[in-house]
Amino acid sequence: MKKIPCTLLAIAISTALIGCGGSDKKAIAVTPEVTTPTVTTPTVTTPTSNDLGISAVPDSLKGTYSAALKFDRYSKVDTPNGGAIHIIAQDGISDNQIVRARNILQHYLTDYPGSSHGADKSAVANKMAANGATLLLLNGVDDGTNAGAELDGQPLYYGEMQVEGGNWYVKQNYQHRDASFEEILHMVHDYGIGIDQNSVFNGALPLFQGDIRAAQVAALSGKLWAWSASEASWIAELSAENSLSQEYLASVIDTYYGLWGAWTAGDGGMWGMYKAKTRDSLASADPQGAALMDNQFFHSYLTYNARIDGSFVGDFSLKFNPSLSYTHHAQYLKDVTLTGSNDSNVIANQRDNNISGNSGVNTVIFSGQFDQYLISNENGKISVKDLTDNRDGSNVLVSIERLKFSDSTIETSSI
Repeated sequence: MKKIPCTLLAIAISTALIGCGGSDKKAIAVTPEVTTPTVTTPTVTTPTSNDLGISAVPDSLKGTYSAALKFDRYSKVDTPNGGAIHIIAQDGISDNQIVRARNILQHYLTDYPGSSHGADKSAVANKMAANGATLLLLNGVDDGTNAGAELDGQPLYYGEMQVEGGNWYVKQNYQHRDASFEEILHMVHDYGIGIDQNSVFNGALPLFQGDIRAAQVAALSGKLWAWSASEASWIAELSAENSLSQEYLASVIDTYYGLWGAWTAGDGGMWGMYKAKTRDSLASADPQGAALMDNQFFHSYLTYNARIDGSFVGDFSLKFNPSLSYTHHAQYLKDVTLTGSNDSNVIANQRDNNISGNSGVNTVIFSGQFDQYLISNENGKISVKDLTDNRDGSNVLVSIERLKFSDSTIETSSI
């Protein structure tokens, strides 16, 4: 997909970590300083690749995505028509990054019962497979040096792939900003939902695309998105290639899932070129953009089970906490699995969480007093239901050793 040219980067930094052309990103000078748990650089402390749905690149794809170009692993999302959406990774990508990319793709394609356009997403998934949708997970950053980027497929680079609980995620490091939702959305949009006209591909949801296009036109004309003079040449380029609606939609989605809430270098979202910064601000800042998120196609929470990186130590919070920058995003998670062996904990939110522990000692932390919960143990699965309204939900816990309440801590072995 076409991205913002380097000449449009309004705020520059002197670092080799950011390239131009991989996504519509602008470099920033300030990384938010926040109080975070102790973390280290993301590492792969996971079961074997096969256990994670990762394999060697199939023979049918090796001719194009070759070992000479450093492609060494493969995953996929199967589609109802018997096809597959391919995910092909180079050797510098961690297994957890592959799994997270697949999770996000599956999230976008998970049926949304009762919604206007997403109650049955099989047509979108089938269309993507028929159109040859392929996600390329590439080493490094988008600096023009990776030959794999010249192959057919939607690129997503190591340097912009965060993993829940990893260092970049916990610190909300915008020099390594989380571009996975944007780039994978581009693929779902262009290969499945469909674009406006003159497309090689025939989209599955032309009515929804019409709504997306109308919201984009209103946002651009109303100076809600990409309105500054510095973006004029980029807008002209997107207009010529018919990519305006997909880039606008990415700004809405990133805001909706909290990816810009921790950004302190400017106002608004998506490097400051979108008026809305958080989900709470969407309705007032961009009403038509907010309407695209209202029971249309995209779930209000993240439907996948997030693998918390094995490097994480401390309390991983699913509950929003303004002193923890990553919770702008983590508040929309529902289910998590701790990986590795560190003694780490999870703070529950209101979304009926499913929480699985790792090989260390793990505690799940709740907001209320012990006697405000209904607790049971069925064959090792601990159920903890909050008896008050809209606080901690109804939770299922596996391989968790302790439950912590505001007035006490209990061992699950005693239940």
